[in-house]
Amino acid sequence: MSKTVAAAAASTSTSAPASAPVRVCVVTGLSGAGKSTALKVFEDMGHFVVDGLPASLAPEMAAMMSRPSMSHFQGIALGMDLRQSTFLDDLNASLEALAAQSIRPTLLFLEASTQELMRRYATTRRPHPLEREGMGLEAALKAERDKLRPLRELADLVVDTTRFSIHDLRRAIQKRWGSSRGRLRAIRVNVISFGFKYGVPREADLVFDLRFLPNPYFLENLRPLCGRDKPVADYVFATPQAREFRAKLLDLLFFMLPLMETEGRYRVTIAVGCTGGRHRSVAMAEALWQALRQADYPASLEHRHLELG
Repeated sequence: MSKTVAAAAASTSTSAPASAPVRVCVVTGLSGAGKSTALKVFEDMGHFVVDGLPASLAPEMAAMMSRPSMSHFQGIALGMDLRQSTFLDDLNASLEALAAQSIRPTLLFLEASTQELMRRYATTRRPHPLEREGMGLEAALKAERDKLRPLRELADLVVDTTRFSIHDLRRAIQKRWGSSRGRLRAIRVNVISFGFKYGVPREADLVFDLRFLPNPYFLENLRPLCGRDKPVADYVFATPQAREFRAKLLDLLFFMLPLMETEGRYRVTIAVGCTGGRHRSVAMAEALWQALRQADYPASLEHRHLELG
């Protein structure tokens, strides 16, 4: 069986073009080693995720990713395990079918020590899939490890989660797959403008007070406008101090974000506020959002109190 699977893998690697049309990751390994957690990480990174997929359906799922409606996903992550009795044979056939589509899946294999897996099962009180065959937990773990050995040898990445926290596993996956398409970063940045008179956004990780900047509200010709209008933005950033603050704030963010990403953070919310949330904070939020996108960070922008200010 191992020779057949390896031959299928070699076929995919030699026939696949340098840039595969669909990025497929198969997440498998020992039951209890963290497959569900790993799939959540892939989902957070913008992948389409399917857990418990029969291996025979992998080519159909990969073909579905070529639809225009699926183009916003970074790729597809498929969770598979021994719950299907023909798992290894079906996976072998699927690898051959994917090779015909010029797709070389990446295989992530998760494992842990027998002692740790037994501890996890004792904590969750869930049965091991192979216990249904009349064997005890320790025997089931050993049988599963033996059956999956050919798959482990084939894996692109083997991760031992025995001493891993959730954050450790997230870091390992982000390091390998975080920039799977182009230069896009793994950490997502949400930028929010707000007005202090209406309250600070509760979800904010970082809050910056902009009430020291010149206030367009006191100019009659600018008051009806907002920070998205060029005359207001020009006024807000007219002084050297305002431009210097913008530059230093961006320097701080570009220093912090890679460190957060390394530590496994997948989302950070930055809130910038002024009095009413209509002029200064909006202009600054727009500037931050544009700079982050130019630096290939997946960034979103919300003007929380624009219509109230």
